[in-house]
Amino acid sequence: MSSKPSSPHHDHIPVLGKEAVQWLDPQDEGTYVDGTFGAGGYCRLILETSKCNLIAIDRDPEAIKRGKELEIEYPGRFQILHGTFGDLDILLEEAGITEISGIVLDLGVSSMQLDTPERGFSFRFDAPLNMRMDQGSLAQTITASDIVNTYDEEKLASIIYKYGEERKSRWIARAICKQRMIAPITRTTELVSIVSSVVRRRPGGNNPATKTFQALRIYLNDELGELERGMAAAERVLQPGGRLVIVTFHSLEDRQVKLFFKERSGRTPSGSRYLPDTSDLSRQPSDLSRQPSFSMLTGRAVPPSEEEILSNTRARSARLRAAQRTNAPAWDQKVAA
Repeated sequence: MSSKPSSPHHDHIPVLGKEAVQWLDPQDEGTYVDGTFGAGGYCRLILETSKCNLIAIDRDPEAIKRGKELEIEYPGRFQILHGTFGDLDILLEEAGITEISGIVLDLGVSSMQLDTPERGFSFRFDAPLNMRMDQGSLAQTITASDIVNTYDEEKLASIIYKYGEERKSRWIARAICKQRMIAPITRTTELVSIVSSVVRRRPGGNNPATKTFQALRIYLNDELGELERGMAAAERVLQPGGRLVIVTFHSLEDRQVKLFFKERSGRTPSGSRYLPDTSDLSRQPSDLSRQPSFSMLTGRAVPPSEEEILSNTRARSARLRAAQRTNAPAWDQKVAA
């Protein structure tokens, strides 16, 4: 274990961290990628497990700052890159990094983002309705507030249903449109109040706004499109025998990962695709002659232990899947996002 002084985030324990490192199986001198640095919990576990080299990627400038601290703690072994994991192959090429032995992706919003009120990710705080993961990007200027105040009722309902799996999406969209005619919706608490007027809270259940907040965040940050691009990029850069470990936090992500691994390991008909269709990427026709590019390591998704759920309620929906790269060519060629 590292004997270096702890940083403010040193004690952050990542969900399914022990299991993720176990399936990643980092080896001395190998080069690994954490595509979602966040608070750096996975990175610390990986760096302390073996004498490997580790590259981290994150689109959040605040995460990059935390990563720079870790570069000082692990000189020559750790490097953080600013970008999205959907472009990890491009980022690694630009950094002159090859021979990737394994990749881990911990999806969704990070604990640091949830616990920072001004980011607007959580309905637990009264804050601006923002939800952007890349706060400093000129390319990502739209916020959740822009969406709820400018999108028409039909499109709002579609987003809330598709990405939040919210059955009362039409009623919620109608209530949003009605309220914004009175005054713009700019605060998280305002949106929570609107959703709560339509969706009643069940005893012991989640906040009624949970699914709506999830839907807006996923749509705004193109999280499912990013996941699709990231898995295809990982397929291109992993060397034979390299491992891809992915931790998801809701059914849409898990379904997408499950279908990708099944397809690429030859366990589904070649025409299958990841649901829902979240990307505008043009796809090449499926080819029955393609050889499996991955072999599945986890037959079923690995859930967190009861002990972990008791100590961290955010872990309850987490699922881990892992696969190993074969020596077959990657299925997809790089296309522009």
